[in-house]
Amino acid sequence: MPAPRIEAAAPRNWLAVACATHVARGLAGGFMQVCHGKCAPLKRMAAGDRVVYYSPGQDMGGPATLRAFTALGQVLPVEPYQVDMSDLHPGFHPYRRDVRWASEGRQVAIQSLRGRLELTAAPGWGAKLRFGLLQISAADMDCIAAALAVGDLPQIEPRPAAQGELWAA
Repeated sequence: MPAPRIEAAAPRNWLAVACATHVARGLAGGFMQVCHGKCAPLKRMAAGDRVVYYSPGQDMGGPATLRAFTALGQVLPVEPYQVDMSDLHPGFHPYRRDVRWASEGRQVAIQSLRGRLELTAAPGWGAKLRFGLLQISAADMDCIAAALAVGDLPQIEPRPAAQGELWAA
């Protein structure tokens, strides 16, 4: 009997939440970090997945006055890794994931896209953002990418489908 054919799963689309200052640090270093440096959310992502950052404010703990998409990129085929940031925050060892950023620091206010995003269609949609990382639809990602003037991202080796996940067509 021939071995079953395993196809790569379609890339997924993620929205991460962080202040613009932290996003800028990730843009400069080619990485992302979510949920105060937790590893588990980053492990849900795979090479080829697209990620967009939403920044409620400019600085962590500051007023939520920015409310904009601040970066868009594609996850690279490197597993999450831990770094030592004790020089800035004693005892802080967050996890990161490498990303090829494509948006070059452009920003788009979420308000300008609200009527076109599935994400913002339901009442109370902002509560979902508290999770720090959530999956969004391909249509929403395409809309955000167009607003950020990001063209097609280069192909990155797709991730294998996870057990129990529907195979990509």
